[in-house]
Amino acid sequence: MIVRDLQNELIDKMSSHKVLLIFGTRRVGKTVLIKEVIKQFSGETMVLNGEDDTVHQLLEPQSIANYRSLLSGIKLLVIDEAQAIPRIGNKLKLMIDEIEDLTIIASGSSAFDLSNKTGEPLTGRAHFYKLYPLAQHELSKQENMLQTKQLLEERLIYGTYPEVVSLTSAKAKATYLKEIVSSYLFKDILMFDGLRNSNKISQLVRLVAYQIGQEVSFEELGKQLGMSKNTVERYLDLLAAVDILYPLSAYTSNHRKEITKAKKWYFTDNGIRNAIINEFKPLNMRNDVGHLWESYFIMERIKRNNCMLESANYYFWRTYDKQEVDFIEERGESIVAYEMKWGKTYGKIPGFFAKSYADVPFHFVHPSNYLQFVA
Repeated sequence: MIVRDLQNELIDKMSSHKVLLIFGTRRVGKTVLIKEVIKQFSGETMVLNGEDDTVHQLLEPQSIANYRSLLSGIKLLVIDEAQAIPRIGNKLKLMIDEIEDLTIIASGSSAFDLSNKTGEPLTGRAHFYKLYPLAQHELSKQENMLQTKQLLEERLIYGTYPEVVSLTSAKAKATYLKEIVSSYLFKDILMFDGLRNSNKISQLVRLVAYQIGQEVSFEELGKQLGMSKNTVERYLDLLAAVDILYPLSAYTSNHRKEITKAKKWYFTDNGIRNAIINEFKPLNMRNDVGHLWESYFIMERIKRNNCMLESANYYFWRTYDKQEVDFIEERGESIVAYEMKWGKTYGKIPGFFAKSYADVPFHFVHPSNYLQFVA
């Protein structure tokens, strides 16, 4: 089993008298991670599943007396799928405030749902963590460089969901990914705010999948789907909130030539993107390799920083005359620029960028050097 980088962080915090909130899409390994963490805890533990109606009944009386009785002697409370429990934020707050020496681990498959229900009540009482599909930073711990390079094409096509990585045949990987898309992918977003139009959401995601890494027009997508541009924007924001999509905004330091309002949309996992369009052909038979490589590196860099608990902001850069840089990483007042190259190892820095950001480190990222940035 691949050890997740978050595991040691959670183990260190198990006696912190805080709420440890873990967000991530379904099937990224939250439950497996929590089980491994629990093994390292010697105190009394209670494990609950937020999708169990009995758990709802146990936690429904929101009173100090009820929770003290329920959790008598318990030092670690674990609630999986916590977002399914009504008023979960207020309940967790009451528990952590009133029960001494209690630590809570709560996981949720829907970042926006669990966060909105817990964020305000748990201010100062919680640590928030994101769990993505497996990062190369994690995979590198159990494979050598030769294995990693041999598996690169496979990961560009099938992604890195834990179960996908463990499967051996291409057919099994594709089948599993299509199962996620058909059964799980939109489950959380449809629970939010009474959304019922799964057909429209599926069509929208499919259209974005064909424009991976490109600026999309809300108005144009709306025309194709028969909905307003505001509805398109709202759905895309929700898809980002549940970690299906990852948006990059435009970077600017207020030069007049720089665009400021556009967004590019990436999938957090290439395998999910390819399953949505049912396209698993080898790279030498595809015309989207450059986009897959760009998307893969961007997410691997983001996942690497997430594994290291390093905070950064992420952008792309473009001018109105279409000079462009694929990826900008910002930390404080410093930025680093990355340009992805699949078929070659070098390129030309856009002239306006080179002039305006002369001191900014600029990296051309290709299969021969990418590991230094993500492993």
